[in-house]
Amino acid sequence: MKVKNVRLEIQDEDEFVLEIKRDLKKVAKGESVKNQSTLSFESLKAMRMFITDERLKILRTVRKYHPKSIYELAKMVKRDTKNVSDDVHFLSDLGLLDIKESKDGRKKTTPVVNYNKIMLEIPV
Repeated sequence: MKVKNVRLEIQDEDEFVLEIKRDLKKVAKGESVKNQSTLSFESLKAMRMFITDERLKILRTVRKYHPKSIYELAKMVKRDTKNVSDDVHFLSDLGLLDIKESKDGRKKTTPVVNYNKIMLEIPV
């Protein structure tokens, strides 16, 4: 299993724009830019709208129990399959979860978490 660090950070819009400008200048000069999995949020409140307790439970359950399908995952977390499916696809769009699709009779969507931790950075 590949291991990657996923970093969540609280960063105001001005800092975010400055960081992008710095990286673009480096690229224009031919310098390399550090490639990292980072999700930036304007505030802790904004982050909590995206990273809910239910979604964290999904990530932990997938990491620990390796469910073979979204249906199996929904049973494990005791939630409606449609809502779990929506959250799994949302987490996949954020890059926090991978989806493997297979067709063994009927289409099966398997959620996969290939990392051990999410780091949260809050500048003060």
